[in-house]
Amino acid sequence: MRRETSRSTILIVDDEPDLREVVAELLEMEDYTVLQAANGQAALEVLASQAQPCLVLLDLMMPVMDGHEFLHRLRQDERHRELPVLMLTAHFSAKAPPGTVGLLRKPVDIAELLAMVARHCPAA
Repeated sequence: MRRETSRSTILIVDDEPDLREVVAELLEMEDYTVLQAANGQAALEVLASQAQPCLVLLDLMMPVMDGHEFLHRLRQDERHRELPVLMLTAHFSAKAPPGTVGLLRKPVDIAELLAMVARHCPAA
């Protein structure tokens, strides 16, 4: 089953509200539409109720459902198997898990973030 994809919508999944807001504002200034979720469970609920975003920016460490569990559940759902996921983490030793398009370390370099986003999402 092919699901409608919003070509300029990005889902930010992070338990730090200030970080979500800053990244959302930055992306909105670049003409992207931004959805937000505070954990993996909330992100699954967003995905169930919205057109599929072009990219998920996903924190690794979160309460309720962490990034690894979210990614596992996402890949089990045929509707979201191909959805690009870019991991964000403050953990220096973390490696990009299989099923992701890369990993950016916090604090995120803005130019690097925008370049990664542009690879997967054309601006509106």
